[in-house]
Amino acid sequence: MRSFAYAALAASTVLVAMPASAQTAAPFTGARVEGLVGYDNVKNGNSDDGVTYGIGAGYDMQMRGLVVGVEAEAADSDVKQCVGAQTLASPEVCAKAARDFYVGGRVGTVVGGRTLLYAKAGYTNARFKVTDDDGTDRVTLGSTDLDGIRLGVGAEYAVGPNSFVKAEYRYSNYEDGFSRNQGMAGFGFRF
Repeated sequence: MRSFAYAALAASTVLVAMPASAQTAAPFTGARVEGLVGYDNVKNGNSDDGVTYGIGAGYDMQMRGLVVGVEAEAADSDVKQCVGAQTLASPEVCAKAARDFYVGGRVGTVVGGRTLLYAKAGYTNARFKVTDDDGTDRVTLGSTDLDGIRLGVGAEYAVGPNSFVKAEYRYSNYEDGFSRNQGMAGFGFRF
């Protein structure tokens, strides 16, 4: 009976200590959600700048000294390019960057215990809308969804045990000659 009590005490000590040591050794693991905002530059012959904003979610785990994760994001942008004067003789035609969905993965390494440096890659799908405004009527001429790939690098800093801030650069290359460069900042929580 004593050996059973010692075994139970030893097992409970290991179980209590294991989560604490796992959190210390692997701070960038588990599910996460984040809010994002940043600079957006869309190119298709011309180049237009604006602000992008969105939300993201992901899951990270430690594997052989690296942090490996999957992530998804939904974002929007205020990038818009217009030509014309909003008159019947010269209607204003605008092309606007709309929603952008992303699904991908990232691989990184922890530096100094609180900073994660990472690279990311994945699939992105962006919508672009075209409108016509002659000063009396505004008509949506159509929208198109473009598939593409996204590559990026970033740094995530653990502010506390469950919160983080991040900075990221990413490049997206879409069909039909569209591309975008973005500089993003984010704040999130890890569960």
